Amino acid sequence: MAEIKVKLVRSRIGTTPHQRRMLDALGLKRREMVKTFKDTPAIRGIIAKVPHLVAVVD
Repeated sequence: MAEIKVKLVRSRIGTTPHQRRMLDALGLKRREMVKTFKDTPAIRGIIAKVPHLVAVVD
């Protein structure tokens, strides 16, 4: 299965509690933090909820 890297590009400051829970689910705590995940629909759904905060990097 393919893997994707997700990077937190904007700060959590000023986000809603729901958006913070999405970032917690991804394990992204600090700005510029990068995590690797299996490319599943669940992960893609979480990324779709906070596209202005995260970026998929190669």
